[in-house]
Amino acid sequence: MLTELQVRDLGVIAELRLAVGAGMTAVTGETGAGKTLVITAISLLMGGRSETSMVRPGATEAVVEARFERDGTEHILRRVIPCSGRSRAYIDGRLATLNELAEIGAGLVDIHGQHDHQSLLSPSVQRQALDQFGGVDVAPLRAARRALAEVEARRAQLGGDARERARELDLLRFQVTELDQAAVLSPSEDDLLRAESEVLADATGHREAAEHAMFVLAEEGGAIDQVVAAVAALGDRAPFEQQSGRLRAMRAELDDVLSDLRRGAESIEADPARLAEIGERRRLLQEIRRKYGDTLEEVMQWHAEAAERLADLEGHEERAGALDAEHAAALAALAECERTVGAARRRAAPQLAALVEAQLPDLALPNARVSIEVDGVAGSEVRFLFAANPGMPLQPLAKVASGGELARAMLGLRLVLSDGPPVLIFDEVDAGIGGAAALAVGRALASVAAQRQVFVVTHLAQVAAWADSQIVVDKVVEGDSTATVVDHVDGAARVTELARMLSGTPGSDAAQQHASELLAMARR
Repeated sequence: MLTELQVRDLGVIAELRLAVGAGMTAVTGETGAGKTLVITAISLLMGGRSETSMVRPGATEAVVEARFERDGTEHILRRVIPCSGRSRAYIDGRLATLNELAEIGAGLVDIHGQHDHQSLLSPSVQRQALDQFGGVDVAPLRAARRALAEVEARRAQLGGDARERARELDLLRFQVTELDQAAVLSPSEDDLLRAESEVLADATGHREAAEHAMFVLAEEGGAIDQVVAAVAALGDRAPFEQQSGRLRAMRAELDDVLSDLRRGAESIEADPARLAEIGERRRLLQEIRRKYGDTLEEVMQWHAEAAERLADLEGHEERAGALDAEHAAALAALAECERTVGAARRRAAPQLAALVEAQLPDLALPNARVSIEVDGVAGSEVRFLFAANPGMPLQPLAKVASGGELARAMLGLRLVLSDGPPVLIFDEVDAGIGGAAALAVGRALASVAAQRQVFVVTHLAQVAAWADSQIVVDKVVEGDSTATVVDHVDGAARVTELARMLSGTPGSDAAQQHASELLAMARR
C-alpha cells in the first residue's frame, strides 16, 4: 500500500506531505483546485510522461516521492522533473531508468480513468485475470512447452544437414582408419626410432671402435696392466694409501667398462632390412604429423577425439529415431495441454463477462455489455470487449472513449476479480452520474477497498461518503501567487466538506444534515 506521498513544486502544488492509510481515500475539492495533480504525481512515479511545463513557475525542478509497503518490503520511488532537460528516476535511492520505474510501479499501482498505467488494458494481464478467475492451471502447459524445447534443442545438436553428415562420416572413417593402421602408441616413438637408426647406420664402425678400445684396455701392458703395476709400486705405503685405493677402484671400473664394451660390440650387427624398416616408419610418422598434429602427442589426442565423433555419427540414426519418437510424444503432450487450457479459458470467459456485466447497471451503465474473446493456440489471445450503449459495437477496453465509462467498467471488473496491484486509483469514475447511481459507485468502491487500498477523485458527496478517509484539495491565492493546500478532514470538517459538495453552501443546516445522513448510511 501507499503510506506516504511528498510533492514539491509540481504545477500549483508548492509542497504537499500526505500520510495515508488502508481502505478507501476520497480526494475532493473545488474544480481547478488541483485534485488531478495528486493523481498526476502518482502517475509520474509509475513512469508516466513528464513535461517541463509541470514545474511550478519560479522553481528549478519538481519532485515527487512516495513510500510503498508490500509483503513486508518497503520501496521508495522518486521522480525529479527539472525545468529544462530530462527527468530523473530513483528506486530506493538508486538512480533508475523510466522503464525500471514503470516495471516496479505496475506491480504497485493501477490508475483507472485515463488510458495510462491500467494493467487490465494489457492483453497479457487480461489473460492472467481470466486464468485466475477460472482457476485455469497453466503449469502443465508451461512444462510441456519446456519439454518440447528441450527435445528440439537436443535434435538440433544431434542433427545437421544429412549430406554434410555423410561427408563428415566418410572423411572421419578414412582418417580414423589411417590412424588405426599407423598405430601410434607412444609420443616418444620417433625419438626412439631415430636413436636406433643412428646405431644401425654405422654398425661396422661402432664394432671396430669398441674392439679397438677393448684391445687398448686389455692387451699385455695395456691400460689395465699399467694400473695394476701402479698399485703394486705404491704397495702399503701410508702416505699414498688414499691414492692406492683410488687406483684399485679404477681397476675395477676398467674391468666393468671392458665388459660393457664387449657386450655392446656383440649386440651391434649390420641389419639393412631393419634400417630400411625404421626409415619407412619414420616417414609414415612424419606424414601423420603433417596431417594431424605437430607432435605425436597431438596426433594421438586428435585420433581419440575423431574416433569419439565417428562413434557419435555412426550412432546418429539410432539416436535420431529415439529423439523423433520423443519429439512426437512432446508435441502430442503439448497439443493436449493446449486443448485443455484453451477449453478452460473458453468456459471461464462467458462466466466472467456475465458477472462483470451484472455489476454495471449499479455503476450507471444499465445498458452496457461485456464480452471476452478467446482465440489462438491454447486460448492465448484474450480480449476484454465493452460497449456502453445499445447499438454500439463491442470493442477492446483500450478503445473506450469515455474516461468515466472506462473507469466504471474497470470498477466492475475489480469487483469480480480478486487479483491485481495493491493500490487502485479511480479518476472520473463519477463522470455523468448522480443520485442512486453515485451511491452504488461509492458502495462498489468501498467493497473493493476491503481488499485493496483505493483512492478516488470525486465531485460527488454520495461517493466520498463511503471513504474511510477524506482529503480536501484547496487552492489558495496570495497576491500574484497561487498554491494548492491538501488537508485530511474528519468529524465536523468532513461534514462541512460533504455539505459543500452537496449544495455549494457548506454552512447550510439542511446540507449538513444531509451530509451527516450520508456518512451514517455509509457507516451502516
